[in-house]
Amino acid sequence: MLKNDKKQPIEDQPKDKADETTQNTSNDADKSTDNNKQQQQDESNKKEANAQTAQSQQSQDESESTSGLDEDTKDLVIADLNEKNKEINDKYLRLFSEFDNFRKRSLKERIELTKTASAEMTEAVLPVLDDLERAYKSAVENPDIVALTEGVNLILTKLKTTLRNKGLEEIPTRGELFDTDFHEAITNVPAPTQEDKGKVIDEVQKGYMLNGKVIRFAKVVVAN
Repeated sequence: MLKNDKKQPIEDQPKDKADETTQNTSNDADKSTDNNKQQQQDESNKKEANAQTAQSQQSQDESESTSGLDEDTKDLVIADLNEKNKEINDKYLRLFSEFDNFRKRSLKERIELTKTASAEMTEAVLPVLDDLERAYKSAVENPDIVALTEGVNLILTKLKTTLRNKGLEEIPTRGELFDTDFHEAITNVPAPTQEDKGKVIDEVQKGYMLNGKVIRFAKVVVAN
């Protein structure tokens, strides 16, 4: 009985050691698994960090490349704008020069036209001047009042016709309503009748229009 009691602990001791060994092996396996997981996580973090660094470097390179391209583009735009500005200035100078030449040419033509118009009018009146000289010579040589009167009347009619052909018109006065656009009142007199109020009853000096424009107002007497 004593032998059996001593053997029992001997048999139980290896079993406990086996359990302890199994437990240690399991712990070592767990630690190994944790270490592997940690290594994998570290490698993953390292790869991610490397990827971020590469991406950052690429972005920086692209930024520098874009910045350099923008500077080149800016220089090209500035050069293009300078060229356009030069072209606009040249066009402005040419246009200003052309306008100045046009202004001078127009002024010269206007002066020449005025001179030409004066020459035409003078040329048209010259025959009337010739008639007046002949009438005066005839009146001196033969002082006939009737013939002189007829001659002067013919010359006057010829002069009026010549001036009318050049656009000269007499401004109507007697019996017309007073109009400040054509008439200049010299004096006012009482109206003979009610219908004559505000009308021109006498003419002191004739008024004329040339091509529809008043060149001399008619001086008149107005009834009130």
